[in-house]
Amino acid sequence: MSAVTIPLAAGRTRAAPPVLSPELLARMGAPGPRYTSYPTADRFVEAFGPDDYRRALAARSAGPGGAAVQPLSLYLHIPFCESICYYCACNKIVTRQHDRAAEYLLALDREVALHIEALGARPRVSQLHLGGGSPTFLSDLQLARVVSTLRRAFSFEADAEMAIEVDPRTVDPARLERLAALGFNRLSLGIQDFDPQVQRAVHREQGFGQVELLMRAARPLGFRSISVDLILGLPQQTAASFGRTLEQIQALRPDRIALYSYAHLPERFKPQRRIAATALPTAATKAAMLGEAIAVLAAAGYEHIGMDHFALAGDSLAVARRRGRLNRNFQGYTDQPDGDLIGLGVSAIGRVGGCYSQNAKTLDEYYDALRQGVLPVVRGLAPTRDDLVRRAIVMALMCQGELDFQALSDAYLIDIRSAFAAEIAALQPLAEQGLLSLDRDGVCVSELGWFFVRSIASVFDRYLQADTARARYSRVL
Repeated sequence: MSAVTIPLAAGRTRAAPPVLSPELLARMGAPGPRYTSYPTADRFVEAFGPDDYRRALAARSAGPGGAAVQPLSLYLHIPFCESICYYCACNKIVTRQHDRAAEYLLALDREVALHIEALGARPRVSQLHLGGGSPTFLSDLQLARVVSTLRRAFSFEADAEMAIEVDPRTVDPARLERLAALGFNRLSLGIQDFDPQVQRAVHREQGFGQVELLMRAARPLGFRSISVDLILGLPQQTAASFGRTLEQIQALRPDRIALYSYAHLPERFKPQRRIAATALPTAATKAAMLGEAIAVLAAAGYEHIGMDHFALAGDSLAVARRRGRLNRNFQGYTDQPDGDLIGLGVSAIGRVGGCYSQNAKTLDEYYDALRQGVLPVVRGLAPTRDDLVRRAIVMALMCQGELDFQALSDAYLIDIRSAFAAEIAALQPLAEQGLLSLDRDGVCVSELGWFFVRSIASVFDRYLQADTARARYSRVL
């Protein structure tokens, strides 16, 4: 890896690390949360329900500035897919019956109306993300209806980010043009791997030429950022085969790359039972593949944003990272300011006024709540003061890679050094391994440590430290 330095908000710099060693990956790559929230979603409780969520929405509307408060982010979950991908751990409904979407869109209309009833007239929106499942399961007319419903209910900023996850098997250049006409300006393409043998093993076959055609068509249409998803550790994957996929990705030159590590949890995710554990690459092979992938992406001009995300230097995510303005929400790293996110659709998660909420995970339960005129929230969390302080610490580490003890003490009227003495002491071994620097003023994660920032942040996770059953999480790398 070539040596680079990345400026931090506090004026510090980090030097690029050597290639990650298998020994370090084995030592630091244990399962852990992704920290799209703190506390994490597995800590949500059913005691938090629709009435609690409605109060959080009403409090936002009644707060200082009313409708003029910071714009919202919206996440809308479309659960339908035409075929099953064996690696997938998302909430999804596999069907070829496209007419099933009609009832779902009616339910979304009711859910949006209930939100506006609580929030007041047309709250401002700066970010929209359609995920799934596969949002492109919907027809063009259905997608147009969704966008129209949202635009009537919310006031979108002129430069709002409108992102949609795209299954390349369901889209052609003409359809990309129609998506652009609806206002979508960012695409996320699910690729995972280009090797035909790997694709057959995970039941997701799509050719490089198919994706290349879409990428070439998207640029002139004004999509300002195109991201792709790759998965490391799939069945039949080898260092050589994944190296070829990386070469093809470089030829496509997406703005962002998410390089996820496959988590084989067949006891939790039924589709993964079709993947034989013996077909997965060994831990040593996977570690070598990861090290090579990181080196290849760095040489190709991609900056490491955090965890498994990379972006070209000119992308807004990389710019936010360099300027210390990176944030995280349930969609992952974002250049949007830290603020409220409303989750719409089955299983969607949101955060409003510090409170977390999650919708019903099954269509029957989701539909039933909305037929009764009730927001379909089935669980959530109203954070304690301790949660809020720890959230600030976890997110500072995950997004800026540093902690300023005095600034945190002033912000929360608490002596951070004293209140978190045990956690700070637990960082010392990580400092000795070169993953961070630690002194009386604070913590600064090294460039090597940045790859293991989930593990560093987890030191401050009170719930995780009391829980030895981490098998439900994916590995850090």
